[in-house]
Amino acid sequence: MSRRRFLSGAVASLLTAGSFASGQVMSETPLHSAAARNDAALVARLLAEGAEVDARNAGGATALLVATHANAVNAAKVLIDAGADVNAKDHIQDSPYLYAGARGHQAILEMTLAHGADLKSTNRFGGTALIPAAERGHVETVRTLIEAGSDVDHVNRLQWTALLEAIILGDGGARHRQIVELLIEAGADVNLADGNAVTPLQHARAAGYHDIEEVLRAAGGH
Repeated sequence: MSRRRFLSGAVASLLTAGSFASGQVMSETPLHSAAARNDAALVARLLAEGAEVDARNAGGATALLVATHANAVNAAKVLIDAGADVNAKDHIQDSPYLYAGARGHQAILEMTLAHGADLKSTNRFGGTALIPAAERGHVETVRTLIEAGSDVDHVNRLQWTALLEAIILGDGGARHRQIVELLIEAGADVNLADGNAVTPLQHARAAGYHDIEEVLRAAGGH
């Protein structure tokens, strides 16, 4: 088994474990249920009737996080306009801001950024929103987070930056090449190695990602 495949599998296992934890049976409030269905009118009515905007379910998620899970943009807007905390984390350290960034839920991400998103906040892997966005090939999300001021060289608990993760867990295609270019343009250190002292260029070469390898070489990678 290749090192890249092993690493991808290890991360996938962690993500699956996190998804299982977040999928446990939870006691939902009416506000959570309305948010999950993107029923913006009902969300507004429940808030007007006194529902607590940042009430938590059994998993620690607010209604806004539930709306973000479902990419329920209309419900999310009502909640954010009502003062919902865009940085409130659940029991597995997801927040509306972090989850929107990781999943490429662009409209909700932009709303969280306009309402106090903490760019330095981190997920359960110690990564900022930029790192999983880069891994998953969300080009516009990566661009948005860079423009908002995200640290392009933040290192997570796996000892990976956004640049490393885009290469190690990406597919080497056009989207990931574009993300590599965006990160480099934003000043990412092309020679910042992982915990095993393997550089982005070395990972790209090992994976056979020739286009990305060329981009890294042109930027001074070794």
